[in-house]
Amino acid sequence: MTIQDLKSNNLILFEAISGSRAFGLATENSDTDIRGVYYLPKEVFFGLNYIPQISNETNDITYYEIGRLVELLQKNNPNILEMLASPEDCILQKKPLMDLLRPEDFLSKLCKDTFAGYAVSQIKKAKGLNKKILNPIEKERKSVLDFCYILYGPGSVPLKKWLSENSKVQEKCGLTNIGNTKGMHALFYDDSGSLGYKGIIQHEEANQVSLSSVPKDEKPTAYLYCNLDAYSTYCKDYKEYWKWVSERNEDRYNVNQEHGQNYDSKNMMHTIRLLQSCEQIFKTNSLNIRVENRDELLDIKAGNWSYEAVMQKAENLIESIELHHSVSTLPDYPDINKTEKILIEIREKLYC
Repeated sequence: MTIQDLKSNNLILFEAISGSRAFGLATENSDTDIRGVYYLPKEVFFGLNYIPQISNETNDITYYEIGRLVELLQKNNPNILEMLASPEDCILQKKPLMDLLRPEDFLSKLCKDTFAGYAVSQIKKAKGLNKKILNPIEKERKSVLDFCYILYGPGSVPLKKWLSENSKVQEKCGLTNIGNTKGMHALFYDDSGSLGYKGIIQHEEANQVSLSSVPKDEKPTAYLYCNLDAYSTYCKDYKEYWKWVSERNEDRYNVNQEHGQNYDSKNMMHTIRLLQSCEQIFKTNSLNIRVENRDELLDIKAGNWSYEAVMQKAENLIESIELHHSVSTLPDYPDINKTEKILIEIREKLYC
């Protein structure tokens, strides 16, 4: 079933412009997102081919089956509550049955988890992005050798530097463990290459150093420390960084680079908006999605706020949410019995 099928068969119960245009944050370059509600033909609903959601290829137009909608309302899903709270000038069509579903009948203390919880996850994501932008990782991957050090006097020197300064190569080195230590090795050197030492690593992709059999009468040339914990962390960061590079939205990334604030400014604008909505829910027991601080939010989107200032605003909102949540008169969860009765009433009128 397609969106066109919904329209041609008059199955749409509700349809509204959503996203930035509904929030009052649209600019000349903003897309027009559509969200809506539908019901299935009787034979489809009672058959085996239940369809909970229908979207276009880009997911900027999405419709939810009425049962799925009510299920998400019961869970205080922010997108669904915001759709139900669409401003009148954004509603494209609305069947009378939809009047049975009012946002205030579903608002509960659960919104702290769904609204603020999601926002906090986006803040963590922004902090991760900030770290990636400020700490780019070179494409050429480091090896275990870059995390090895030679003890020298009261300190240490990088292994590669020590090898170079002493005209030695890692392939002619042999390592043995030192008891009761972690990461420490005695290093032996066989200039002739006749003792069969395995080298410090056997190939560039090795994830640990190699150990060799060393004759008992050999004397260590040096002592080596290998920081495998740091190497493991590096490998994780390297993988995450270059995965992020391959998947990032280049247009948005370039915009973020232009304003130089080292965070995804569009995403953080919506994160602040979401926190404000959550604060409003616990302050007023209602949800009005049309923002009152359009200029401020667009200023964040434009990258005119420092990363620190945005984080401070987010933290202040989270503190306010915690305070108002603690004294809120909203129920802990939406009334599931009332929710079920509403859904049954709607379905009976649709399929009678």
